[in-house]
Amino acid sequence: MNNLFAIVGRPNVGKSLLFNRIIGAQNAIVHDEPGVTRDRHYAEGEWTGKKFTLIDTGGYVPDSDDVFEKAIREQSQIAIDEADKVLFVVDGKEGLTAFDKEIASILRKSRKKVTLVVNKIDFATLESEVGQFHRLGLGEPISVSALAGRKIGDFLDIITQDLPTNLDDEKDDRLHLAIIGKPNVGKSSFVNAIIGHERTIVTPIAGTTRDPIDTLYKYMGEDLVLIDTAGLMRKSRIKHNIDFYSAIRTIKSIERCTVAIILFDASLPLEKQDLRIVQTVAEKNKGVIIAINKWDAIEKNSDSVKEYEKILRDKLRTYDYIPVIFISATTKQRIYKALDLAKEVHHNRSLRIPTSSLNEKLLHDVQRHPPSTKTGKDVKLNYVTQVKTHPPVFAFFANQPDMVSELYRRFLENRIRHHFGFDGVPLTLVFKHKRK
Repeated sequence: MNNLFAIVGRPNVGKSLLFNRIIGAQNAIVHDEPGVTRDRHYAEGEWTGKKFTLIDTGGYVPDSDDVFEKAIREQSQIAIDEADKVLFVVDGKEGLTAFDKEIASILRKSRKKVTLVVNKIDFATLESEVGQFHRLGLGEPISVSALAGRKIGDFLDIITQDLPTNLDDEKDDRLHLAIIGKPNVGKSSFVNAIIGHERTIVTPIAGTTRDPIDTLYKYMGEDLVLIDTAGLMRKSRIKHNIDFYSAIRTIKSIERCTVAIILFDASLPLEKQDLRIVQTVAEKNKGVIIAINKWDAIEKNSDSVKEYEKILRDKLRTYDYIPVIFISATTKQRIYKALDLAKEVHHNRSLRIPTSSLNEKLLHDVQRHPPSTKTGKDVKLNYVTQVKTHPPVFAFFANQPDMVSELYRRFLENRIRHHFGFDGVPLTLVFKHKRK
């Protein structure tokens, strides 16, 4: 699945502007001071039905000893290593520089697919500046203006031309199970405990797992594909960017799975990063389970499970449909129950509810609790049907579909779950004009 694009280039060539232009949102800090983008940003992009993940990197300064520039260079190198395609951005106004040549040399050695993007070509009269960049030896340059939006559509046509239009996972109906989480929560230990031998290296030292390793495993007569995610570093010289490396590898593994088991470390307090991982899985519409690992290693009483789960549920909020299980990869406590739960969630992604049942149950709920709007206009929901599985999508037909509030969407989702289940599965609700 060739869909991870990394934007790289020297400082102040407009990488973050291009990132924002592509994704259509101001997710990256844009400023004319070199070095503003120090942490990596990644977001989902889509063009003509083709989806991809975009990584924005800081300004790449070869051989600098500056502590910030060194950290940025390391993260840029990680992005290059992990990307399916590199978007190398240069400044058309400033022209070809020595730094551009050095970065081009690094990219050629990486043997990655590289698209050379000449930015700041704001007008057609500046197109003559593009020719000088042929000397980089990276193929035909593409001219754009990230600031003005000039030729962005042509650029997106080119970089997405090899991507499939449909990235759904319906073709292979096996359970593809990703084991994800922050570094050192026991992901490899969990996989090894399941399959019964050292298929992957297990160590408490962050930095061991190098790549996602798929393991075909037969469980209860069915083939499961276990994806052990690399939460950790690949190159020992990259010492300060474990979280970024983990994030990219986790994203790639989530894209390849149908269900994810997210491991939390029971011995550590919940952190924002734990919840960000949950959010990422849900936003990609994958099935999800939370497994509290290392439960054997903490002091507890008869109320510990309830107390922990209450704290977790309070933090999950809109993700309260996710099943939670307490396990120990070391003692194998409940690890096979976690697999049973994953199978249930995988099945739930394929559920299709008859239209008659949906309308019988949900329209009754709507009559009892009709939608309201701030404008005072009546919103009437006339009909509902399920239009997709893997993941489930429900279409509601209404006279004022744009007036349905987020709060009421949440109410309808809760009623679907109340009547039909879908534990562990994100649901998508769309609202359309009523049929004539």
